Amino acid sequence: MNMIHQIGLTGGIGSGKSTVAGLLADMGAAVIDADAISRSLTAPRGRAMDAIAKCFGKDMVTPDGAMDRAAMRSHVFANPPSKRLLEGIIHPLVGQITHEQTQQAIAAGKTCLVFDVPLLVESGERWRQKVHHVVVVDCTPSTQIARVVQRSQLTEDEVRNIIAQQASSAQRLTCADSVIYNQGIDLAGLRAQVRLWASRFGL
Repeated sequence: MNMIHQIGLTGGIGSGKSTVAGLLADMGAAVIDADAISRSLTAPRGRAMDAIAKCFGKDMVTPDGAMDRAAMRSHVFANPPSKRLLEGIIHPLVGQITHEQTQQAIAAGKTCLVFDVPLLVESGERWRQKVHHVVVVDCTPSTQIARVVQRSQLTEDEVRNIIAQQASSAQRLTCADSVIYNQGIDLAGLRAQVRLWASRFGL
């Protein structure tokens, strides 16, 4: 039986983590996107919506049945303990769907599973114990800011605030088993670096 490689992929906003995830998928890895799973839970008719409505009330639900993100942000800001209640609903479901997608990927013959987790470091052991190897996509904060401003309608100050709320580059690098530096290179250069790194996992 082939060895199953379970890799945690993380990086700050604007680091290029999602681009690396796409490159790995093109190379044959099964990419399991924790952020996408989390968003699906609070989308219309998402698995978390019944529990959210019951716990927080219908004011937190939009007419189409999704979580009202703006209302929830305001509620959590005014009532900090509510964040833990919300995480208590979301996290177990993310774990459940992650397990389902993992089993489906293995059944399909995938031997390299990449868990794309933006907040892998911030989550402590919750994700670290699920993977065999952590790879961090890294670049300078100024590059992060420039990329996000270019692709979105956020201001530089808004991007700086987002970066400040995430783990620092130093904290991510401390947790890294390997690092992909997405700095001063084009897509072809990044692809070559990812391909070289991924070859150790049979991709």
